Amino acid sequence: MSIASSTLANTVIVLDFETTGLSPDNGDRSIEIGAVKLVDGVVVDSFQELMNPGRRVNSFIENYTGISNQMLQTADDCETVMARFADFIGDFNLVAHNASFDKKFLDAEFKRINYQYSGQFACSLLLSRRINQDAPNHKLGTLVDYHQLPNDGVFHRALADATMTGHLWLHQLETIKQHQPQQAVTFDKIQKITGMPKAKVMDYIKQT
Repeated sequence: MSIASSTLANTVIVLDFETTGLSPDNGDRSIEIGAVKLVDGVVVDSFQELMNPGRRVNSFIENYTGISNQMLQTADDCETVMARFADFIGDFNLVAHNASFDKKFLDAEFKRINYQYSGQFACSLLLSRRINQDAPNHKLGTLVDYHQLPNDGVFHRALADATMTGHLWLHQLETIKQHQPQQAVTFDKIQKITGMPKAKVMDYIKQT
């Protein structure tokens, strides 16, 4: 399946990483990847794996994620898991909440296995800042509560967060579509919205 930027925004891979720290530039590695595959707004598949970063994680990360060093000991290494994840995402476009964080780790891990994905990235956090300016803040947990979205009460595990981000993303697309019910919401349109000043967003949504 060839997924271009003009493709409907409800056909995407929504992903989330748990990691040893904040930046691969500082040597941090991924310890879990979770993702859901949306096709026409329906979850058709999911992916979740722990991965062994080749070092111990600190107690803060263990407590924050609930992922222990013992759990990671028996996991496959990052390269093996990321090769499987590359097969999973194919050429789909990608979505994450605070996507700059997840994109950094995705790019770094894929670089280690000499893989480049062809899809483009969008950020549900940046989108929320533009179309839900009255939200208390734009953290994933806050938005899940604010929009009363489905969740199982688990946060900071990759598949749970990816699933909640998927619910948020579809809610956001419906919010946009309300202004132009006859117009399809494309991935390209979402990227334009997230890249423009907040004051111009509603006029753009209503006109396109």
